[in-house]
Amino acid sequence: MIPIPRLDCHMADAPRRLFALIPAAGRSRRMGASKLLLPWQGTTVIEYLIHTLTRPDITAIVIVIRPDDHLLQDVVQRTSALAVVPDHAPPEMRDSIEFGLRAIRQQFAPTDDEGWLLIPADHPLIEPEVLDGLVTRWSQGDCHVLLPILDQRRGHPTLMRWSLAERIEQLPEDVGVNTLLRSSPDLVSEWPTDHDSVLADLDTPEDYAFWQQRLAGDPG
Repeated sequence: MIPIPRLDCHMADAPRRLFALIPAAGRSRRMGASKLLLPWQGTTVIEYLIHTLTRPDITAIVIVIRPDDHLLQDVVQRTSALAVVPDHAPPEMRDSIEFGLRAIRQQFAPTDDEGWLLIPADHPLIEPEVLDGLVTRWSQGDCHVLLPILDQRRGHPTLMRWSLAERIEQLPEDVGVNTLLRSSPDLVSEWPTDHDSVLADLDTPEDYAFWQQRLAGDPG
């Protein structure tokens, strides 16, 4: 594994492009329905997420979708996001991430110091204020990895320098992206927040009901 030197955060000389990647090729088995198509604040979860991510400092939103998930493909194609569909369903989220990274590389040719924002489909509930804080912090520095933290618990989304895309592809096949963060803790910078949406795990009907109440201001 090729080591990456530690860089301290400092003011960037120029704006860097940022790409949002949503691996959405799972089957939502525990939810019992497509979690990204559930109703959310007057629209669907995926459309709300795309709306939140649609901003001048994010160059493109790339969503990896299974070839047989035609309903999600149709919804995404009506938005500003780019739906990318592999020939075969990715077996793991790691495979979806790599497919999405290749699509971004082929279409946009990012430089090493540009970035990508990873939003797992089981953590799709990003509040605009959280994104504002993360992107502002990211635009001010050269951190390799930036992620939110609440009460000493790391959450999502995660921002990474594009140079780490190759490192992910070099990981052993049987491990996930978190392995890279655990094996290289000196690469990680944390952004403290009091928004518990960064911990929102949307896997079951109970999760869905809980976060609907919580983000509506009802403590349940």
